[in-house]
Amino acid sequence: MAKLDVQAVRAGYPALADGYAYLDGAAGTQVPLAVINAISAAQATGIGNTGGAFPASDRAEQITAHCRAAVAALTGGEPDGVVLGPSMTALTYRFAHALGRDWRPGDEVVVSRLDHDANVRPWVQAAEHAGATVRWAEVDSDTGELPADQYSGLINERTRLVAVTAASNVLGTRPDVAAITTLARAAGALSYVDGVHATPHVPTDVGGLGADLYATSAYKWSGPHVAAVVGAPALLERIRPDKLMPSPDSVPERFELGTPPFASLAGVTAAVEHLAGLATDASVAGLRARVLASMAAVQQYEQELFAVLLAGLESMPHVRLYGRAARRAPTAYFNVDSYPPAQVAAHLARRKINVWNGDNYAWEVTGVLGIRDAGAAVRAGLVHYNNAADVDRLLAGVAELGG
Repeated sequence: MAKLDVQAVRAGYPALADGYAYLDGAAGTQVPLAVINAISAAQATGIGNTGGAFPASDRAEQITAHCRAAVAALTGGEPDGVVLGPSMTALTYRFAHALGRDWRPGDEVVVSRLDHDANVRPWVQAAEHAGATVRWAEVDSDTGELPADQYSGLINERTRLVAVTAASNVLGTRPDVAAITTLARAAGALSYVDGVHATPHVPTDVGGLGADLYATSAYKWSGPHVAAVVGAPALLERIRPDKLMPSPDSVPERFELGTPPFASLAGVTAAVEHLAGLATDASVAGLRARVLASMAAVQQYEQELFAVLLAGLESMPHVRLYGRAARRAPTAYFNVDSYPPAQVAAHLARRKINVWNGDNYAWEVTGVLGIRDAGAAVRAGLVHYNNAADVDRLLAGVAELGG
């Protein structure tokens, strides 16, 4: 396996020159020069709306097609099954509205306490509108695990949809999604997998996960603020969202409201190509193969660095860490004795260390942990451009609060 050269990677990110330790990647990553240039080049070249008889319109169509192909290469989906939108939240509400209007009283939807609220509330609200029943998969408050075996008691012939995350955005927990989606499919239910926090950290295969619909956001993997939901084109053909009469009825366009941000779509393609080039052996051919090879190297690098971060925090008696799942994205969620989370984040910010504090929209799990109403916790997340110096700075800053 090729290894990640983090020094070379960091050189491609202009923002990192400001001297801050960017440990806030779980809320959005910095953007490499290749993506900045792609967006700038698209803006500098004439772009028209699609469907026109002139070259600028053709360029917009090509940018969109390349973006769908790139997201498909990243996730293992099909280009014609890539629905683009402004955010995962917006797209999830769109699918919840379209699917939910076919639900009836007696139907059931399964959501989890582990998920970001964007993969909870749209389904809960759609179920409420339809008179359907919501069933909850529970989190082990000690380990942060979402046991897959509980789903055999939650999914039945009345289940219409199972929504589950591929990785918790605060605890990092990576549940056994494939086991959960297998149960859903056996019952005739659809699965909607939130891959926003997982995609930046592991090789992604929607087929291997068994996800009928898989959501991801480019700004979490060095791209612009564009999101996508990936599904089989044949499944998308069966879903009828509300749309304007003149807008396309084809898949996947029927799910996309209004004119897309074409320059940003060019940035999405560049972001996937950037990921594919992070640690690829010269012998690897094809964008999908290069993505898988690079992301495997990213996963190994991040997990090694994360082990150092966790060990350092665990060694401090004044720090309480939340979650200890067997499989985790490189995200630490912790509190410091006698200090509110916001005060810890401010202390670190003064030392040019960026972290987040609060519930981070993990509304249910922070409630399970009993910390939501007291400001929740501090989140430090690693991505592929973080290095050992970033981790050392964080640990030193947290250690200062132990006096």
